[in-house]
Amino acid sequence: MHLVEEKNSIYMKKSIIILSSTSRRGGNTDLLCDRFMEGAKDAGHNVEKILLRDKNINECLGCGLCYKFHKECPQKDDAALIIDKMVNSDVIVMASPVYFYNICGRLKTMIDRCCAHFLEMTNKEFYLIAAMGEDNRELMEHAFDSMRIFIMCCPNSKKKGVVAATGSLNIGDVKSSPAMEAAYQLGYTVGSS
Repeated sequence: MHLVEEKNSIYMKKSIIILSSTSRRGGNTDLLCDRFMEGAKDAGHNVEKILLRDKNINECLGCGLCYKFHKECPQKDDAALIIDKMVNSDVIVMASPVYFYNICGRLKTMIDRCCAHFLEMTNKEFYLIAAMGEDNRELMEHAFDSMRIFIMCCPNSKKKGVVAATGSLNIGDVKSSPAMEAAYQLGYTVGSS
């Protein structure tokens, strides 16, 4: 982290990792991630977005090698590198399209693979992004609850903000949503409070 001085206020420059779990490159969830990233970069933070669809991430085997025997996961996929980035970041953004009122399987699989390292994800700031076709915001809470439960497991970590885009079924629907500006503002204000 680096100290950044702006308009008589001092805040810490953050390392931010965005986990975009959408299947659609340029889809609504991905567009919100890009907008959050734009705001965070404009504020001077280091940001990396990982599109999970482009990575090979297998389901957890439940073999116990990692958490019982403290050995390396036998699966040679991209999960270990992503987990390392999560452990070494200051901020983790979890973004998912909402399927059947919950997070998509790709994000849940990534979360499950953190079983041996979630205790190393201490003092993290988490931001949550979700997009869904339904217009009822309350129906999105199940998805956010799934993300919040993971945050509860990471010591001294906190949810700092949420972007919820409803009525975003077709690619590009989110472009006219207030959620786009909310995503930018949330990214821009990372580390200011």
